Amino acid sequence: MSNSDKKLKIGLVLDASLDNTDGVQQYIIDIGEWLSQQNYDVHYLVGQTKRRDLKNIHSLSRNVSVKFNGNHTTMPLPTSRHKLRSFLDSQQFDILHVQVPYSPFMAHRLILSAGSKTAIIGTFHVVAYSRVVSFGARILGYWLRSSLKRFSQIVSTSSASADFAKKEFGIDSAVLPCVIDYNRFHNAVRLKQYDDDVVTILFLGRLVPRKGCQQLIEAIILLKQNKDLPKFRVIICGKGPLESKIRHLIKNNQLEDIVSMIGFVKESVKPSYYASADISVFPSTGGESFGIVLLEAMASGRSVVLAGANSGYKTVMSPRPNLLFDPNDVALLAEKLQHFLVNNDQRKTTQAWGAEYAKSFDVNNVGLWLVEIYRQALKKRIIQ
Repeated sequence: MSNSDKKLKIGLVLDASLDNTDGVQQYIIDIGEWLSQQNYDVHYLVGQTKRRDLKNIHSLSRNVSVKFNGNHTTMPLPTSRHKLRSFLDSQQFDILHVQVPYSPFMAHRLILSAGSKTAIIGTFHVVAYSRVVSFGARILGYWLRSSLKRFSQIVSTSSASADFAKKEFGIDSAVLPCVIDYNRFHNAVRLKQYDDDVVTILFLGRLVPRKGCQQLIEAIILLKQNKDLPKFRVIICGKGPLESKIRHLIKNNQLEDIVSMIGFVKESVKPSYYASADISVFPSTGGESFGIVLLEAMASGRSVVLAGANSGYKTVMSPRPNLLFDPNDVALLAEKLQHFLVNNDQRKTTQAWGAEYAKSFDVNNVGLWLVEIYRQALKKRIIQ
């Protein structure tokens, strides 16, 4: 069997838990499920996780909760090198596809324990939210320098993350974007409770400062003053430490008849919420390396996407910069919302554009490029 015909055994490596549904977790799940559909032997090599709905999950560490880059995540405690080496010897992976940055205590040791015939590939996901994160990344890059030498290739999810990888880690990387399962979102059905003529505005994300839900509510307060607008509603999907503050903001400004707090939304239901929205708003102030949520909303074919002008979202929205806004400019956000509330034709045209644009990020397209990267890397390993 030639290298091009061989069905590869692939380990998707993530230091954190798979229990969360953040962008990196969704990336490896979408990639992993697609690779499995192509009959590759896919394994998830992750930190401590309770998730068992996917085949071949290997929990390789104990993890502790930490705050990183404006998010709550988990990081592994030191994992036995002997344990990792024994695991790799028993599995004999062709490819380890590592999500970068990673911890010195699990993925770093795993990479250094891999045999010479295993190709190491990386996807770089991060853009710094603050100078402290940039400084920490530089130290981490120095710590990881021995394992970074093992990579055959690293790709970044956007030009913004590629710039950060180069600046703080010294990594040269091509851009290979994140993926979505286009049909999963495009074929979703609008929820019955929102299937009416009321224009629906959606926020879906964690209720943490950098995701900008508070700015959206402040924009809605301004919109409420305009009595000539068509009837509209706002749905807030998500949970987090700002929930109490946002509820008070809604109550104190008499927005209960407009704004509904839904709470955490399961992945299985998320496509239907996007399909129920006429306008989806993501006012993130920073720390975004890409913007999968933007593409998921566009793929529904029902939603105009308005996005905060952070570096990652700018990458996704580059064909339509008019849909970006300064997330700290509440008046500008209110103006953009008003535009799409009153201009039905413009709203429908923009929705149609988004549905077509999102197709290019479908996993069936991007996945083929990733498999070619795997095969080229493995070919180099075999030659060596």
